[in-house]
Amino acid sequence: MDRIDAMKVFVAALDEGSLAGASRRLKRSPTAVSRALAFLEAHVGVELLHRTTRSLKLSEAGERYAAACRRVLVDLEEADMLAAGERSAPRGMLTISAPPISGEEVLQPILEDFLDAYPAVSARLLLLDRPVNLVDEGVDITLRVGQLPDSSLIATRVGEGVRRVVVASPRYLASHPEITDPADLARHQIVAFTNFGLDSWSFTPAAGSTIARTVQFAPRCIVNTVRAAVASAVAGRGLVRLYSYHVAEHVRERRLEVVLADAEHPPMPVHLLSPHGRMSVPKVRAFVDFAAPRLRSAFARIAAEAGSLG
Repeated sequence: MDRIDAMKVFVAALDEGSLAGASRRLKRSPTAVSRALAFLEAHVGVELLHRTTRSLKLSEAGERYAAACRRVLVDLEEADMLAAGERSAPRGMLTISAPPISGEEVLQPILEDFLDAYPAVSARLLLLDRPVNLVDEGVDITLRVGQLPDSSLIATRVGEGVRRVVVASPRYLASHPEITDPADLARHQIVAFTNFGLDSWSFTPAAGSTIARTVQFAPRCIVNTVRAAVASAVAGRGLVRLYSYHVAEHVRERRLEVVLADAEHPPMPVHLLSPHGRMSVPKVRAFVDFAAPRLRSAFARIAAEAGSLG
């Protein structure tokens, strides 16, 4: 059996979460999928997957091997595309990740229009409340909010003005001590969202200082999705910190109020990120060229809305 082909089966099984899913995606029999994985494990001499009837779990060796397989398959695809040059039209599976809310409301409609324009391209959209490792997780493009660390990723700026805001319901604010300074948060109930700090929040330095103000707290509730955090705040359970576009509608409808706006960190940019070399792949370049102007328009509207939140 061809080892590269077996690697493709291995990665497909991971992406789909089951052998049956890999079988459907690759249009192969379950027996052929199992045989490919057995071949790969026999070749490397270790168990790569712990299999159950319903799920797959990588072994420790399998985690390392999966990352290596993704890199090999990406490099092979890039080599094929470069060899084909300008004659190669966008085609194949495009894997994109994004935060859930902006992914659903902003990126997905653009992706659907892109798929209409490029029938030979398929897409896998991963909506995740965490940063992804693009290479290890086989992601072609990610939408990311925030300042970028130095890296080898290729960045295309598509937005500005995303604020990190602290909000609570008017009912909660009316029945608890007034908040005029970050230090006041110590007397309040906090709904902590995993991506924004589980036990502390930082704010801009006070006047005359260069040291950021950090507030420690013991959260009343911890959630791991934006929708859960927003729901808790609207229900009056406490204060929550999220991006401005997460709460804009609720603020406009007066279900939530922004506090400590004068202590917020500067608004943040939004980028499309891709691993070095992937921009030469036609499907990736075509999507970035297609999506970037549309995302800039969408995030310009979001920034304008954020500026009016108070």
